[in-house]
Amino acid sequence: MIIHGLQKMTLLDYPGRVACTVFFGGCDMRCPFCHNAELLDGKAPPVMNDDELLSFLKKRQGLLDGVAITGGEPTLQKDLPDMARRIRELGYDIKLDTNGLHPDVLGRMIREGLVQYVAMDIKNSPERYAQTAGLQKMDLSPIRESAAMLMEGSTEYEFRTTVVNELHDDDSFTGIGEWIRGARKYYLQKFTDRDTVPFEGLHAPTREQMEHWADIIRPYIPAVELRGVD
Repeated sequence: MIIHGLQKMTLLDYPGRVACTVFFGGCDMRCPFCHNAELLDGKAPPVMNDDELLSFLKKRQGLLDGVAITGGEPTLQKDLPDMARRIRELGYDIKLDTNGLHPDVLGRMIREGLVQYVAMDIKNSPERYAQTAGLQKMDLSPIRESAAMLMEGSTEYEFRTTVVNELHDDDSFTGIGEWIRGARKYYLQKFTDRDTVPFEGLHAPTREQMEHWADIIRPYIPAVELRGVD
């Protein structure tokens, strides 16, 4: 497997773990606010292969206790479960970031104990999902299946929405709340503009706006928190 990025240590990407973060290329969404747009087509220069990653992890045993796998969309990698199994054999817990479009891969990794924490994006309410994902149209049934799998299972998880003024409004969060009512954890993540963001003209909401939208969600999901606010 080709790995397109490695953050050797993070205290932020995997809650409760000292982890490294592994980045894979390729994604089946084109979100206009994406922070890792250079990874979308899988053509970013590789930094290592899976054998080199495992060698790195062997050297970090006792220093790291988690591996966060992100992208891009890592569930597009056909060998992901096999690599995750090799990481688990080294004693590491695994966190998986996913857009939820591949419930078959997610389900396999959960069933086989290959992932201990899942962070799944909820881009917007169903009515505005395709627009927010940068697509003309999309079938939401795989995403609904992945969300239901997490909510009905025992694997630790969170749902999260990157909030952009031009893409979200009050109705967005009413729709999200109705969809994932009763979820264990939900985070509103403030959009941050960077050079790698593919579209210009997008803006982050204020803290007050973020709090307002969190208040809309709380009747559906009490465990709501903000990320990235000052």
